Amino acid sequence: MTSDLPYQSRAVRALVILHEEHLRRFLETWRRALAASVRLPPTGDPSYESLETLGQHVLSAAGSYLVWICEVLTLPDPGLRSAPNAAAIAGDADDYIEHVLDRWRSGPLRQIANEQLETPEYQSQWLSRYCIDSMLEHAVMHPIRHTFQLEELIKATEPAPSSTR
Repeated sequence: MTSDLPYQSRAVRALVILHEEHLRRFLETWRRALAASVRLPPTGDPSYESLETLGQHVLSAAGSYLVWICEVLTLPDPGLRSAPNAAAIAGDADDYIEHVLDRWRSGPLRQIANEQLETPEYQSQWLSRYCIDSMLEHAVMHPIRHTFQLEELIKATEPAPSSTR
């Protein structure tokens, strides 16, 4: 369990714990959206073509944030395998999330010191600049934002309560 592992930085430990909590919550909500046959609004973003592509996007991103942090800090490779593709994500999500979270918990993030969190900033794959602390916060917020999105869509598919007079 994350809370039992030693970290050089309590801030990193807290963000790893929060990331796990919210990634698991996303997966639960995503499964509810699948069961409710939620349709995502039309967009040109390929990550939103379907619930399956959205699930693959969120789980894949969880791994990419970890890899990016390790690369920019020249920490050991966390040994992540690729996320399942959209066609396989529904059946493989549980196994993959455990794999990713294990790497977040037991991997190189435990070595990050507080002094490494705020400076310098590094360029992300999408060209925004982040310090390590802000990328860890981004990793926590990513599944929260998509959970919120799916909860709103689930509510919109539920029938309105009937009024009794």
